[in-house]
Amino acid sequence: MSDHAVSGVSRARPLILAVHTDHTALDRLEGELQRCFGSDFRVRGESSAVDALRTLESAQDHGDRVAVVLVDVTLDARERSKLLGAARSLHPDARRVLLIRWGSWAYRDVAETILHDIAVGDAVSYVLTPWTDGDELFHRTVAELVQEWSRSEATNWREVVVLADAENARAHEVLGVLARNGVPHAFRPRGTEMAEQVERYLLDAGKSLDASVVVWMPAIGGTLLHDPSDLELAEAWGVPTTLDGDRSFDLVVVGAGPAGLAAAVYGASEGLRTLIVERESLGGQAGSSSLIRNYLGFSRGVSGVELAQRGYQQAWIFGTHVLHMREVDALEMQSDGTLRLSAGDAGTVTGRAVVLATGVSYRRLGVPSLEALSGAGVFYGASVTEAHGLRGRRAIVVGGGNSAGQAAMHLARYCEKVTIAIRGEGVAASMSQYLIDAIDAARNVEIRTHVEVVGGGGDGWLDHVVLRDRRTDAQVREEVAGLFVMIGAQPHTAWLPAEVGRDERGFVLAGADAAASPLWTSDRLPRPYESTVPGVFAVGDVRAGSVKRVASAVGEGSVVLAQVHQHLAESP
Repeated sequence: MSDHAVSGVSRARPLILAVHTDHTALDRLEGELQRCFGSDFRVRGESSAVDALRTLESAQDHGDRVAVVLVDVTLDARERSKLLGAARSLHPDARRVLLIRWGSWAYRDVAETILHDIAVGDAVSYVLTPWTDGDELFHRTVAELVQEWSRSEATNWREVVVLADAENARAHEVLGVLARNGVPHAFRPRGTEMAEQVERYLLDAGKSLDASVVVWMPAIGGTLLHDPSDLELAEAWGVPTTLDGDRSFDLVVVGAGPAGLAAAVYGASEGLRTLIVERESLGGQAGSSSLIRNYLGFSRGVSGVELAQRGYQQAWIFGTHVLHMREVDALEMQSDGTLRLSAGDAGTVTGRAVVLATGVSYRRLGVPSLEALSGAGVFYGASVTEAHGLRGRRAIVVGGGNSAGQAAMHLARYCEKVTIAIRGEGVAASMSQYLIDAIDAARNVEIRTHVEVVGGGGDGWLDHVVLRDRRTDAQVREEVAGLFVMIGAQPHTAWLPAEVGRDERGFVLAGADAAASPLWTSDRLPRPYESTVPGVFAVGDVRAGSVKRVASAVGEGSVVLAQVHQHLAESP
């Protein structure tokens, strides 16, 4: 369904802007862009930074959308930085990329320029300039950029539309659930023009809008939900929340983060009848990261949601059974060697082996006035789906890890100012250098050390927080509209039986740590990822001593399958 079909309003086509000082190269760029995208986008080529800047300013003045800005890497460094900086501030959703010639990988200075511009946030990646007519590699790369823009541009239509008051706390919970599970969606605050267009369309179709939160799914046959629960959202979108038929599995994976998804992919692809159970969202904490830049094979970076969606689709194609929005609350060892798990209202299942991949959650601040505003300006975890709503306002990110840094850089695209608040002296020990460099270069991001959040409030929505200096005990009030908390990881292990050994922080003992525990009673040594209970394995962030990186979690989830096979081979 097109946006015209819904709104009845004609909108100017979004702009794709190419900037190159070589007229022959610019002519080819315009031709290739026009050939592939000309029916849906306006294509404009400029040969100077001055003219390109004028085009961007004109687009803003007329309220036109800009999808992609491609800039020749050989453009004068100061002009290039000024142009890309203007594109970022005037059109924050636009994908800004550098154009390089074929063979440029031979020149170190080109790589250094690309790395610098990406590190400071001027560009998101690079594109090879088309060298011939019909350059399909160029078409594909730009198409991916257009798709990324389409998913982030606030005014575009989505497969799911949420209608509610702008500061409705439950609406923001719904948005969080949709975002964490990779469901493409849009929020239309009531009273805005975009919301009124949707409301007119639905009312003309005889639909009722009598609810505080209305969720419309035009891509799923026009399904309309009124004040839905999380479970109803998942079921309407088509994600399995119940099990039918045989409930006996070779492998049960608890948790659908990177480690759990990897275990499910390898388990199912290697012929094991596999079930994955997830209580909340695909991808776990990684799924809420706005951009993972250092994951192997994704030179432009990849969002946690996209990575989780790809893993989920792989697992599904290989035949993995899925039980979503259900929490495992008990694990029992059966006399026949199988393991019995309870998933609340969804009932029980059995597995010959279990992989624990339950990950971690962020600790709460414990400030009553802020807890009362959870979901209404106060958000836990790295999901920054609220960024569009904070345009021109201020936000604080609490935490010093990579997730905090990624969230701050994403928020900086929209917020007037973003403050990263940490209790310690700095972020060097907990954050990747590429993020530190990006934060240092960002004009509207600051790091405040030796501070903690001790208060705050607002009338239905956060409007201020109180920061305390831990050295002087002085307190200062900061006017902010968003508080994103990413501190202190806690493992999801309280539901496990006493036989599964854990360290003092609740992380599951495995391998050598399990062998050293008095809970291990078998004659053999536990396998590297095996817990103190034979056949129960722990991978990813929940495992004691894990690295807490997406790549390592995926690696553990894949490697553990060899140990699962060994266990199954020895089992009756």
